[in-house]
Amino acid sequence: MSRVTNAPASRKRRRRRLELAKGFRGSRSKLFRQATESVDHAQRLATVHRKDRKREFRRLWIARINAATRNEGLTYSRFMEGLVKAGITVNRKMLSEIAIADAEGFKALVEKARAALV
Repeated sequence: MSRVTNAPASRKRRRRRLELAKGFRGSRSKLFRQATESVDHAQRLATVHRKDRKREFRRLWIARINAATRNEGLTYSRFMEGLVKAGITVNRKMLSEIAIADAEGFKALVEKARAALV
């Protein structure tokens, strides 16, 4: 009986992995073993960085809100406390967009928060 090499499946598997390594420099995109290690590492980091991106955006929104509220003579934490007490539920992303695009609307929110704090 002749020997079976599984060549088509092996070739397909290797080609798939090398396709994922396209754009990597040097042997990391040419040699199967290095490509496999590089792709595995890249996919692990992609997962981690998707989680990190959410944190980074939240930090950015908070920094923008803080800067805008300090211009109005209030700190970020006191502003958020005032919004909660006033019963205003707007997420940080929208608050930062309002602070950038609509200064008068943000000033009204700050006044409502300040009134709720008293």
